[in-house]
Amino acid sequence: MQNTPKNNYIELKVNRDFGDIITTYFEFFKINIKKFTNIFLSYNGIFLVVFLIISYLLVSGFIGLITDENNSFFTGTGSSDETYWVYIAAGGLLLFFTFIIVAVFNFSLSSSYMVRYEERKGQGFEKTDVWALVKENLGNTIVFILLLILLYIGLMILSVILAFIPLIGMFAQYIITYFLAAWAGVSFICMIQEKKGVTDAMGEGWNLVTKNFWKSVGVNFILGLLNGILMLIVLTIPGILIGIYTFHVVENNVAVSESVVPTIIYTLGTCVFLILGAYAQCLSQFVNGILYYALHEKAYNINTRSKIDQIGTFEQ
Repeated sequence: MQNTPKNNYIELKVNRDFGDIITTYFEFFKINIKKFTNIFLSYNGIFLVVFLIISYLLVSGFIGLITDENNSFFTGTGSSDETYWVYIAAGGLLLFFTFIIVAVFNFSLSSSYMVRYEERKGQGFEKTDVWALVKENLGNTIVFILLLILLYIGLMILSVILAFIPLIGMFAQYIITYFLAAWAGVSFICMIQEKKGVTDAMGEGWNLVTKNFWKSVGVNFILGLLNGILMLIVLTIPGILIGIYTFHVVENNVAVSESVVPTIIYTLGTCVFLILGAYAQCLSQFVNGILYYALHEKAYNINTRSKIDQIGTFEQ
């Protein structure tokens, strides 16, 4: 790993072992968290509004159902719950389609950021440069995600079969899941970095990941686990605040259906959870971006040979 003191640039095209990949990921995240978060919020603004709408529909529906059931139990009177189920169904349906769109968009956004970072040596690129790369690869991105959906449907079917095999089936399921995550992530970065077609990129990704199977699976497992812990830590403060408020509601028998405050608090809490889920997806792609550059350099030594040629030129 080579950093330049001037701008803390982390060279990505380096053959790294397992431990170095994990260390490099956290250093890359620390240096780029502010810039990438600004880009993430800038281009996910419309989704933040949609997440608020989804959260409001789900929270209103569940609060209405709970209140209606309590009224029916204690007083024998309860209004029709059809309206609340409509809220929940509408929120769930909107969440499903929004999740797919957000997944496609942020998969490409984080990958494009890494490619621009490597091209410009960590500086001299703005959010418009990242967005231009996202738009340039929009067609291939949609095709890639559609193929990925088919692969994950196949994984779900395979998981059901493996569930009937005690212990071994469980471990096999986890290994295949992390392998698929590594293959998809590495292939997508390859598609953008090398300007390949979807099938060519997936073929290259397959070669890189299968030749470094346990490294790829291990990196995705360890960093996936650490990213999950990081998200839980971030959720701790809002979780504690919402927990305290919920305790207050239960302890004092607050009529949640008659006050707008509970709806606002639970809506904001749900929205924060959805936003962090989208952000966590970007972090997982950063993992596979660093993995791609390490595996590609190991396979082809392009950057290493370039440096040797430069040294030879300077000596002459």
